[in-house]
Amino acid sequence: MTPALRHHLLAIACAAAAALCAAPASAGQGRLLATGGATQIEGAAGGGIVPWAVLSGYGTDEQQGGAAFYTRVDTGDYALDAYGASYTIANRLELSFARQSFDLGELQRRLSLPWDALEQDIYGAKLRITGELVYSRHPQISVGVQHKRLRDGTLPLAVGARDDRGTDAYVSASKLFLDAAGGYQLLLNATLRSTNANQTGLLGFGGDRRSARAWVWEGSAAVLLDPSLAIGMEYRQKPDNLGFAREDDWRDVFVAWFPNKHVAVVGAWADLGGIATLDDQRGAYLSVQLSF
Repeated sequence: MTPALRHHLLAIACAAAAALCAAPASAGQGRLLATGGATQIEGAAGGGIVPWAVLSGYGTDEQQGGAAFYTRVDTGDYALDAYGASYTIANRLELSFARQSFDLGELQRRLSLPWDALEQDIYGAKLRITGELVYSRHPQISVGVQHKRLRDGTLPLAVGARDDRGTDAYVSASKLFLDAAGGYQLLLNATLRSTNANQTGLLGFGGDRRSARAWVWEGSAAVLLDPSLAIGMEYRQKPDNLGFAREDDWRDVFVAWFPNKHVAVVGAWADLGGIATLDDQRGAYLSVQLSF
């Protein structure tokens, strides 16, 4: 994605968010504000780096819903742009698409690589199996898949990846406690993922060190300071398949603002560890989501 296109997309998203902030929420009135979550970087409803059991939008069991999003993460050496959309049917099935563009930045300059970015497309589906985030005694539980395809796998294959496409499968359990954490609402989520993706797939799938799939754990916790404002943290365990560079676990702390059921804005500070030989990749995360 060129800088001009990236800035254009962000400007459109911010302008639409500003226009919708004053609009009354007309869809999905039966679900509480913020229960649709944000959109994580792979296109599923949830946090920033972790999918939750919630489905996108605010549609109830007799309604449709969905969301569109744009996210940017910038560590200084690298930058990731992700954008896409999701559609939820009867609060039961979520279908999503996301495109990621990973700017190689400092690595491209150091090694004079003929590529300046890696891109992949992600096709997702998530099915709510049981429970409801707020009103059931047990957590909401959903299962999901994310099929990922690199648009050009030449570089990942050259550094040891076994394939340029792969599929993650996961199960998530999420629960919102209305009177917890000193009287505030508390959301807890745990996700178990089966994957062999390197850096979420941007560096291919499998590797020279390990090619088999692994089970990894992901978790999120958030406190709602009021119905429209949440603070929290996330952790995402990562596989470590490539010999040329280790892959570290990810973590972030975030603030999420939900002015109404149409808009969500998430800001975070992300610690992504080492990526493709460059250590200490930390930086700002910003995501804008429009829901219906």
